[in-house]
Amino acid sequence: MKLHHLRPAPGAKKAPKRVGRGEGSGHGKTSGRGMKGSKARGEVRAGFEGGQMPLQRRVPKLKGFTNPFKVEYDLVNVERLGVFSAGSVVGPQELVDRGVVRKGRLVKVLGGGELSVALTVKAHAFSGTASEKVRSAGGTVEIMKA
Repeated sequence: MKLHHLRPAPGAKKAPKRVGRGEGSGHGKTSGRGMKGSKARGEVRAGFEGGQMPLQRRVPKLKGFTNPFKVEYDLVNVERLGVFSAGSVVGPQELVDRGVVRKGRLVKVLGGGELSVALTVKAHAFSGTASEKVRSAGGTVEIMKA
């Protein structure tokens, strides 16, 4: 086989439809556009539905907005901290190692459940009940900068 023997597969290349080339071609006179009207004369703009209320005007607009300055935290309940041994320091890295939160995210501790172990808990934010429960168990709370 040589380079000049290469051919596309049969049926892969189709000749373009040659409209407006006489009645014998089957696509003469109006070139397949029918009689009169805007479709026969020129382009119909995108989204035009023939005078019917178009989709982009039928669908309601979205309400409200998304605050670009919103701070999102990975949430951890106090009961999840009970797996750590007494006296240990629990920070975001220790929580990532245990698979409790995802790496690189801000951590907020919430007051769900009970804590019976004294821990030093470091996080970016604490709820009021969470800091109360950690302190009542004999631990300390440290708020980290974001």
